[in-house]
Amino acid sequence: MELVTTVDQCEKSQIAQWYAGKSILITGATGFMGKVLVEKLLRSCPDVKNIYLLIRSKKGVDPLTRKDQFLKCVIFNKILTENPDIVNKIQVIKGDILEQNLGLSANDTNELISNVEIIFHCAANVRFDQPLRPMVQMNVVGTLKLLQLAEKMAGLQVIIHVSTSYCQCNESVLEERAYPAPQNPYDIIKMVEEMSDDALQEITPRLLNGLPNTYAYSKALTEDLMCRFGKKLPIVITRPSIVTAAIKEPLPGWIEGVNGPTGLMIGAARGVIRSMHCNPEYSSTVIPVDKAINGMIVAGYNHSKSEKKENVEFCNLCISKKALFSWGESIETGKRFFCKYPLSFALWYPDGSIKKNYYHHLLCVIFFHYLPAYLIDFLLLLFGRKRFMLKVQKKVSTGLKLLQYYTTKDWDFRNEKFQSLCDSLNQIDQEIFDTSVSQVNWELYIRGYIIGIRKYILGESEDTIPKAKKVLRRLYILDRITKYTIGILIFWFLWAHLEFFVEQSDAIIRSSLHIIYRDNNKTLHI
Repeated sequence: MELVTTVDQCEKSQIAQWYAGKSILITGATGFMGKVLVEKLLRSCPDVKNIYLLIRSKKGVDPLTRKDQFLKCVIFNKILTENPDIVNKIQVIKGDILEQNLGLSANDTNELISNVEIIFHCAANVRFDQPLRPMVQMNVVGTLKLLQLAEKMAGLQVIIHVSTSYCQCNESVLEERAYPAPQNPYDIIKMVEEMSDDALQEITPRLLNGLPNTYAYSKALTEDLMCRFGKKLPIVITRPSIVTAAIKEPLPGWIEGVNGPTGLMIGAARGVIRSMHCNPEYSSTVIPVDKAINGMIVAGYNHSKSEKKENVEFCNLCISKKALFSWGESIETGKRFFCKYPLSFALWYPDGSIKKNYYHHLLCVIFFHYLPAYLIDFLLLLFGRKRFMLKVQKKVSTGLKLLQYYTTKDWDFRNEKFQSLCDSLNQIDQEIFDTSVSQVNWELYIRGYIIGIRKYILGESEDTIPKAKKVLRRLYILDRITKYTIGILIFWFLWAHLEFFVEQSDAIIRSSLHIIYRDNNKTLHI
């Protein structure tokens, strides 16, 4: 379905009217969620005054060049074609969350202080495998610098901060309220500044106290930090769960990056991932990116109407368990659609499965991940080619270990406020800023997700599907021949040595009976 936000709709939209004429600062705009946020604001709130993007230089590319690269993303094509001048609303501010005073020049600082009325804080280090120092520096200290800047903004109306539903993983139920951090965030900031890397590495497990990684820990600290500014600043903390491909906008199935479920789906479709430790009965806790972004925009608007603004508001951007597919349903549906829309390149037939028992999974990893990897690398060595499979499998294993924490535990994310966001809106706003999550057609969504992976991440058009199906068919035949061959060889080996096994078994039984008979005689003699 084509997405259209007409001028007439925007005029009748109360949310679009509230955002009209306002200047917005967005951090983390070049990330997955940031791009969708910018596109949504330009399309559905076209009368915003300015959108300031805090962008740093990266790999020698200056922020203005990065802006041009940013706007070349396919999600901006339609809006820039229809209204090329809207790009003038985007103002790039050279800065860096990691630098002192956010790396801002005096002129840029004054411009932001004088003009900004709304802040969307999306910037974060989201990797699960990072040491404590970079996580605290980016997620906690970076947020502190932004809050200190926000204190100087006389016209500031709301800060929308992007946290995560997994900031309190030790809680089986996450309510839409504040939770105390494991430690005082200021103490941790000071500790990170003063301690060596080795000392921090040694103390990290004790600091985490059961949390799965430094990402969750840093987000818990950041929420605590923001609550300390709650009486001075208007703050809304949004907690999205696992953010996945768009369900409808800016483009159905649009996805960027290979983190989380996306990387697992690609690995499984290529036949590299054959086993995953997961409880198939637990809910998958995903949310399409457009639902989450709409929730953030509406949460900012709702905060402006709130009478009590002295406390930080919380909103869990999550879908209720009863409305979600389970992990098992999601994976089986994904396998089915990957057979209809296979990838053009695969190392083996994608026939992996999830294992509820960890030791069963471990056994499968040895036989179906590492042994084939050693075999392929050995063959590559014989033919004088570069070996790569063992390296790939080590990366896969690392990723699976990081993710299995989330696929083997069950959480109840309360979302009453998120669900109520839509109820208070007029009919037009309910359509433009759709946050309804109770009736998602997961079959169609996963289908669109897979097509999106092929198109937007792997660059495979629909024209490649027929050829990919032929490759998949060959891999299926090869997979079955291999399995039957191995089965026949095992049967042949056991049959050829049947007499030996019978003799050995007979000897063991006779020996055991002799020992039992002897011990019984000794007992009777006594």
